[in-house]
Amino acid sequence: MDYQIEFTQKAAKQFRKLPKQEKKRIQTLINLLAEDQYPRGSKKLSGEDNLFRVRTGNYRIIYTVFEEKVTVLIVKLGHRREVYR
Repeated sequence: MDYQIEFTQKAAKQFRKLPKQEKKRIQTLINLLAEDQYPRGSKKLSGEDNLFRVRTGNYRIIYTVFEEKVTVLIVKLGHRREVYR
């Protein structure tokens, strides 16, 4: 069963600002999250409740999964040096 993908306002704004080529790569990974919420390479963030990260190149996607709503919420995304701040 595919999950619905949602963005926070901040994540949507960050996604819109990405370079075109990076957008394509990240969009492919986001589509994968709809099918597999914990893909190979995803890791739980230490010190955070129910937040995971997955990487693509130098970019990271921080997300949470709501099993009861069948939803993946993209909380934050960006370059690896900035996304954890």
